[in-house]
Amino acid sequence: MAYSLTKIGEAGTLKYCLFFKKNNTPISPFHDIPLWADKNAGIANMVVEIPRGQQAKLEISRDIFLNPIKQDVKNGKLRYVAMKYPFNYGALPQTWENPCILHPDTNASGDNDPVDVCNISSLQYNTGDVIQVKILGTYAMIDEGETDWKILAVDVNDEKASQMNDVEDIDKVIPGTTKAVYEFLRDYKIPDGKPANVFAFESKPQNRDYAIKVIEEAHKEWVEIIQDKISSETKNKVKISTACTQVECPFTVKNISEEVLESKI
Repeated sequence: MAYSLTKIGEAGTLKYCLFFKKNNTPISPFHDIPLWADKNAGIANMVVEIPRGQQAKLEISRDIFLNPIKQDVKNGKLRYVAMKYPFNYGALPQTWENPCILHPDTNASGDNDPVDVCNISSLQYNTGDVIQVKILGTYAMIDEGETDWKILAVDVNDEKASQMNDVEDIDKVIPGTTKAVYEFLRDYKIPDGKPANVFAFESKPQNRDYAIKVIEEAHKEWVEIIQDKISSETKNKVKISTACTQVECPFTVKNISEEVLESKI
């Protein structure tokens, strides 16, 4: 599926936004891109937010109309991670980690974001690329008391993808990879004076079947929010823009100009 981007503002500024389009129609990367490219094969669509080697904390914005990718802001300043990302990082569309529900395996509520993906492929991407990845496993990270799943995946077009079908295959094919991913996720906030992140399951990555189960749970939570089935109390807490153009739901909108997009930032 071909997607294009509309850039507003310059990278490295507070104005910077990347809006998504499909067939020249603005869409939400959070809501309008399908989760699964091939569900039976465990192949999902991934929206690339932070390419490998970068430090700007770019992410799908929850609260802005049509959810463009923006750089996170803390205390009025653009946020940069102190360590370079050793993998390509992004999100699974049509998933949502509900902050009002405790997960039984982590005893922590969701982080109010789409599910994150650590793509271990050797391929390089740009922010805003939409790619297909094979699900391999997941870390159950707990970030400041919130469940923050980190899905391990590989691009289906990677030359080594056919050799990896589950989490135990990763280090057989690319030795040291799961350790490198874990250590980055554990330590990347330490230079900013924060404690190391902690993990459920004794910090061990869980297998493909468990990762797909987590993804499906998060997809069901997304369905609840996009169908307007969550409570008003939860709505007030999560502050998510549910505007979309491809999904038939209470929030579907039509005929959006670029001037409208810019006015919504």
